This record gives sequence, C-alpha cells and structure tokens, in this order.
Amino acid sequence: MFKTEPLKNADKEIFALINKETERQLETIRLIPSENYASTAVIEATGTSLINKYSEGYSGKRYYEGQEFIDQIENLTISRAKELFNTNYHFNIQPYSGSPANLAALLAMCSPGDTIMGLELSHGGHLTHGYKLSITGKIFKSVQYQVNKETGLLNYEDIRKIAVENKPKIIIAGFTAYPRQFDFNEFKKIADEVGAYLMADISHISALVASNIHSSPFGIADIITSTSHKSLRGPRGAFIACKPEFASKVDKAIIPGFQGGPHNNITAAMAVAFKEALQPEFKEYSKQIIKNSKVLSDELIKLGYKLITNGSDNHLILIDMVKSKNISGKTASSALIKTNIECNANTIPFDKRTPFDPSGIRLGTPAITTIGMKESDMRDVALFINETLENYDDNYELEKIKENVIDFMKKFTK
Repeated sequence: MFKTEPLKNADKEIFALINKETERQLETIRLIPSENYASTAVIEATGTSLINKYSEGYSGKRYYEGQEFIDQIENLTISRAKELFNTNYHFNIQPYSGSPANLAALLAMCSPGDTIMGLELSHGGHLTHGYKLSITGKIFKSVQYQVNKETGLLNYEDIRKIAVENKPKIIIAGFTAYPRQFDFNEFKKIADEVGAYLMADISHISALVASNIHSSPFGIADIITSTSHKSLRGPRGAFIACKPEFASKVDKAIIPGFQGGPHNNITAAMAVAFKEALQPEFKEYSKQIIKNSKVLSDELIKLGYKLITNGSDNHLILIDMVKSKNISGKTASSALIKTNIECNANTIPFDKRTPFDPSGIRLGTPAITTIGMKESDMRDVALFINETLENYDDNYELEKIKENVIDFMKKFTK
C-alpha cells in the first residue's frame, strides 16, 4: 500500500518540497511536450519493494538468485508492449531512459567510427541522434539532415542525396521538435538504397503510434527506441524494439555492453502504463491530443504567431518568437512561467541565435489533454499565452494573469 506518512515522518523537508512541486504541477498549464501526468497507479508502482532487488541479466538468465517474481514482471511488461504496438518485434524494456536507449541501439547496430545519420539538433532532432557534443557524435561519424528552409518540412529527396553521398551504417528517423508526421516508408526506401539500417525514435509519439493515429515504424524499421513517459504517461524509463534477427545484438548492447541491473520498479510501472494504454479510452485521449494541438495552433496563428511549418499534425508546436513578438525564446519562456504557463525555449531551423537563448519556444498538448482539456479550452490557453507575452516585462500584469491561470486550472485538477 502506498503511504505518505512514513516519508513525512522521516523527512519533513523532502515531503514538503514534493508537495509543493505537486501543487505547482496542478496549478500550471503544462505545455512541455515531453511531460505528462502519470496515473496514481503508475506512481505507486515506482515506489515499491522492487527497488530492493538486483536483477542483472534477463528473464530465466539472471546472475542473482531470487528472481521468480521479477521474471514474471518483466515477461508481463514485454507481452503488454507487444500487444500495445501489435507486433512480434523483440522488446528490451531495461534501458534506464531514452538517451541510454538510443546509444545502446546504435552500439547494437554499429561499431565506433561508423557513419550515422540523423536530424540536426537545431532542426528538430535530438542530442543522441549524432549531435557533435553528444557521445553519439563523438564515437560515431555523424552526418545530419535538415528541414527545408522555406517550408520547415522534411524533404526526402534531399535526405536521400545526403545518404547516397555518405553511405551511413544507420539512418535515424526521429525528432524532439518537429511538428509534422514522419514518413517511415520513405526513410526505409532511402535506407535500403544505401544499405543502411533504419532506426526510428518514437519517444515523443509513442502514444500516437500505439493508437494508430501516427504512422508506425513497426514492420518497417529495423530497430525502434522510445521512452515510456511523455505521451505514454508511464514512468521515466525506455525500451528498445527490434526485428527478431537483431534481438541478441540489442540485448548484449544493454547488458553486459552498457548497463547493469534493470530498475525493477520502473519495469513494473511500465507494465501498468502499458495496460492503461491498452484500454479504449487511451485511444480517445490520443485523438484528443491531436485535436487540441491543431486548435491551439490555429488560435495562435490567429493571434499573429509565426509557427514553424505553419501548424502541427502531431502533439507539438514550435513558435518563432523573434518573428512573432520580437523577443527571444528564453525571454518568452521565462515570462510564461511567471504566469504559470510552462514551456521551453527551443532552437528553430536555421536559428541565428545561441541555443542558450534561442529564437523559439516549444509547446505540446499531452499533459493538458490528460487532465481533460478539450478544443474549447485551447482558445483560453492561447489567450493566456498571448496576454503574457504582450506584458512580458510587466511583473504587475504578469501576477494578475497568474491568478487567472490558477483559477482556470481549478476546473481540471480539483
């Protein structure tokens, strides 16, 4: 049974800070697209006796004794993952988070010094897709593809030319700040032409893929990585899925190649999240994420904001704040948090500003959809954003807006 009294009695300071953070989350319009609200059941599963157990190895092949129930938990988590994504791919659910999962996947399919190819960071890719300061950009030779300068969209013919010229060992189809769908079939055609593996990183869109709302890389990509939180609403973990012929490579890349024992409490919480995602209402939630994102995009455009690609067809919105309000992304995100609107400053394609103070902000709708916001609420959210940014340097006005935001949030979190 999950109880808070022992924590309160043992450490009043930490107990108080956790409660303050919980209250902050409930009073804030949370628009960071990689964040969400996990269910109480998922949260409870992370705080159990499972944290006491070491389980290096895999089910039926552990290095430590006493694994009878751990094996059952891991097997159940894997079977639910396969059911959720309707696939016979092999699943490794032991990666500690998304970045280690990506590195392990690359190590499984490539050798140090091989060429890898991913979306450039400032164009919406992730650090672990070969960015020069990431370990993935240091141990592998990294070439990067970009979006089109005029449209902000991927141009598959340009991607093909880069692949043909550089002959990468693996091509990564994935993003962290791209507001449109990826065409995994097009990526696979390019990969096959140059003899490369195709890796799909679906960390941001896993719920949309599982709900058949976004195109799926299963049955197409050779290897797939994802976090278990973000739109999936699970714990802070990750998984790697691959075609069966690559199972041994992936498992060896995790252990002994990269990690020790898995975090069994996270494995159990992933199982809970996967079961929740298998329920019919989860697909409705995923559909609502897209509906909210489209309406919020439209409302922001009406208010004069310059959106990268002029909209969104997934959960994510990227705004050029310099062109919209002649302020930087960091100035905008700092003002918004003062009114309890949470987003993050983000680079935009061909950004001329530093990553520490970029031109854009990144918004997303998974968290606000979880607490029940619908299309009709998106105009209110857009107006709160606009009012804040029009008064970004007026602390008196920002405080008044904050009070209104907190009152607005009571409809969804009380």
